Amino acid sequence: MHWADVIANTLISRGNRHLISTGISPSGFIHVGSLREAITAGAVNRAVLAKGADVKLIYLVDSFDPLRRRYAFLPESYGEEVGKPLCSIPCPCGEHMNYAHHFIQPFLDAISELGVRPEVYWTHELYSTGRLAEAIDTVIKEKVKVASILRQVTGRDVPSDFFPYNPRCPECGRFADVTVVGYEFPFVSYKCPCGHDGKADVRKDDGKLPWRIEWAAKWKILGVTCEPFGKDHAAAGGSYDTGVRFARDIFGIEPPYPIPYEFVQLKGKGQMHKSSGSVVTGVDALKITPAPVLNYEMLRYNPDRHIDYDPGLGILDIVDEYDRTENMYYHGGAGEREEDLLRAYELSQPDGTRKTMPFQVPYRHLVSVVQCTETFEGVIEVLKRTEHMVSVDAMELGLLKQRVDCVKYWLDHFAPEEVKFCIAKDMPQVSLTELETAFMNCLLQSLNKIEWEGDVIHQAVHECAKSSGLGSGKGFQALYQIFVNRRSGPRLGYFLSTLDRGFVIGRIEHAARM
Repeated sequence: MHWADVIANTLISRGNRHLISTGISPSGFIHVGSLREAITAGAVNRAVLAKGADVKLIYLVDSFDPLRRRYAFLPESYGEEVGKPLCSIPCPCGEHMNYAHHFIQPFLDAISELGVRPEVYWTHELYSTGRLAEAIDTVIKEKVKVASILRQVTGRDVPSDFFPYNPRCPECGRFADVTVVGYEFPFVSYKCPCGHDGKADVRKDDGKLPWRIEWAAKWKILGVTCEPFGKDHAAAGGSYDTGVRFARDIFGIEPPYPIPYEFVQLKGKGQMHKSSGSVVTGVDALKITPAPVLNYEMLRYNPDRHIDYDPGLGILDIVDEYDRTENMYYHGGAGEREEDLLRAYELSQPDGTRKTMPFQVPYRHLVSVVQCTETFEGVIEVLKRTEHMVSVDAMELGLLKQRVDCVKYWLDHFAPEEVKFCIAKDMPQVSLTELETAFMNCLLQSLNKIEWEGDVIHQAVHECAKSSGLGSGKGFQALYQIFVNRRSGPRLGYFLSTLDRGFVIGRIEHAARM
């Protein structure tokens, strides 16, 4: 049974109404690894829904978190914004409401395309509308117990003047290291290092709870029953452990069912972090592969298994696997070990599976095709010539267009140089040996007789290279030189089959006469 269904069964055994929560602090570029949490939550939501339970999915944007430091991708002027809540910092590009909106909106658009469409909550609004007021009051009144729990669970020292609420100074705009001098609901009296003395109203966004207790407070006010989170939060003495104690001992609720997940690692680069400006973002990932493929890549493994994300040649491998699974889903042939992959495929479809198998053109073939023509119409012409496409409807064309666009983005941004090529418009300056000329003449005779199919052309090249005494390796190199002005390139027979027969024969005739 697929892990999402196992979790769904566990949740339903605890009750028939559930709220699944996921979210992030949008302090910078949101890497592809963060998609795993959203995709995981979305899959469990669909699995619970399929079993007839009442379930809701929410996304919490921690827009009230402070900017911890000026990241390298930010202008120097943002050094003045450090310590201020993300919702109060100007948008870096000037086109969004604020800093938080700038970084989260493209990500929210991306997960929507993946079929993860939660109700979005902004943390700063939970504070400004007073939804957290009662929880804050409870926490402050139980501050001695809160401090005790922190000491017991984390093993860290908690200062005697610990106060579980951080006022935001209106003068400097920051969550400064203030000195709290008193509390009487709803006001926290404090002194700020900037010299301002003030009162923070807990019914407004005048301050916030520390992260660990805030997490549990959100469980309380929203009624969260399930939440995926990174394995760092699940470590012994980590934020989930403290959250469990806060939930039970401070708020009198049961903590949500945890789904700790392993990190997504960028192959060769280690773990990815949103504070870097050089990550592969979730938006990038969706431009590299269609949404169902990206979903499948995350859902085929249990959450406790790490994922190596390879934006290079690994993209071709994962799309090949997806296509094989799709074939099994519609045409059968799956063994017991593939059953979970079929369910992963099913859960990967943003709007549900289709009654018939979608039109499918191998990614590796498209990598060659899109480099042979400049337009989508040209792609269609090539696919018709290679018999990968006979007649398709508008929906199938849409699927093809999506794959073509993804392949182009991959080639422009992440593909290794060895798979890139460009058809030489004019005959490159080459000087063929006698053996190479004999090979070209032999090939001309073969190409005029055979069917224009990749494997047939490939075999003709092998036979002519052998019979002319040139050898396959040198024969391939000679052909690559006259077509792409390189000594290597895509799989030759299939590459030539994507080109017009007349063009290929004409180019070889030209070379043979040189």
